[in-house]
Amino acid sequence: MRIYTRTGDAGQTGVIGGRVDKDDNRVEAYGTVDELNSFVGQAMASLDPVKYEDMLQEMKVIQNELFDMGSDLALFKPGLRPYKATPEMTVKLEQLIDRYDGETPDITRFVLPGGSPASSLFHVCRTVCRRAERRVVTLARTEEINPPVLTYLNRLSDLFFTMARAANHREGVPDSEYERSGEVFRRKS
Repeated sequence: MRIYTRTGDAGQTGVIGGRVDKDDNRVEAYGTVDELNSFVGQAMASLDPVKYEDMLQEMKVIQNELFDMGSDLALFKPGLRPYKATPEMTVKLEQLIDRYDGETPDITRFVLPGGSPASSLFHVCRTVCRRAERRVVTLARTEEINPPVLTYLNRLSDLFFTMARAANHREGVPDSEYERSGEVFRRKS
């Protein structure tokens, strides 16, 4: 199989069931999900395999689910095939958020990205995930999408935030708090 096809040389690309311009909102949405998946891979390649064994296993699942999200976003028209993203995927993310949040101390102020190298990588994933979410919102204004994709991305960014804090905690590095912030979060009950 050849990698190059020359079919995109005029600025269009194939999606599932049709062709669109390469800067189409659909391509922007699934392309940003793909970019996020690359950053998840970079984070995985950088994490200590012993200290972060649990997170690495979860991130492998997330990478496959991000492919599912991209696949759903690449559908030219609904109904061409069944959607892959399901509400159950988001429920699993919520369980992970609760688990990793249980590892961390209470926060009361906004947290700045950074701390340990591992935490910094999770914050990059979080912010790229938020951008992907924004691109999907833009697409959903004009095209029908599979709603669980948007919910999943919203929750996934929360998971990356929680993983970033858990990584700092595991490394013995305190979160860096925004100094000008008042107390904006409630303590865990």
